[in-house]
Amino acid sequence: MTILRVLLLATLGLSAAACGKFPTYHGPEVTHVVVDKGERRMHLLSSKGVLKSYDVGLGFAPEGDKKIEGDGKTPEGTYIIDRRNPNSQFYLSIGVSYPNNEDRAEARELGKSPGGDIFIHGRPREYRKGGRDWTAGCIAVTDREMRQVYSMVKNGTPITIQP
Repeated sequence: MTILRVLLLATLGLSAAACGKFPTYHGPEVTHVVVDKGERRMHLLSSKGVLKSYDVGLGFAPEGDKKIEGDGKTPEGTYIIDRRNPNSQFYLSIGVSYPNNEDRAEARELGKSPGGDIFIHGRPREYRKGGRDWTAGCIAVTDREMRQVYSMVKNGTPITIQP
């Protein structure tokens, strides 16, 4: 009877782990993330082509490149996925290496801060239906999609954000 209980508990534990917040991804490596701001689409690429594509929300003033903190723009350029936050207030998030040296120099010329903390993240309840540009400059997908992105995209992956 004890062995049966141990096996049952072990099986339940494995099932619970499989349904957790962090799914395991076993497919081709994501080698590049491309965000097309004009189309409001994000593509996860591998050496074989596009693996996944998602509709995205952007900063509340999405036209143009981010120049300074608080402008509501999503940056444009090539960066690196450089950090992860499993406890984000927006469900899960992965960080974008904005600002780079060029971004800092542009903001310095304006006498302003370039800002920072640009992430790809999930959506809070009031924006769950998507289609709205509401972030402070981040890239938003649904929570379900964010679970996929979080498991597929590793730190060190390049991300290009284009107009």
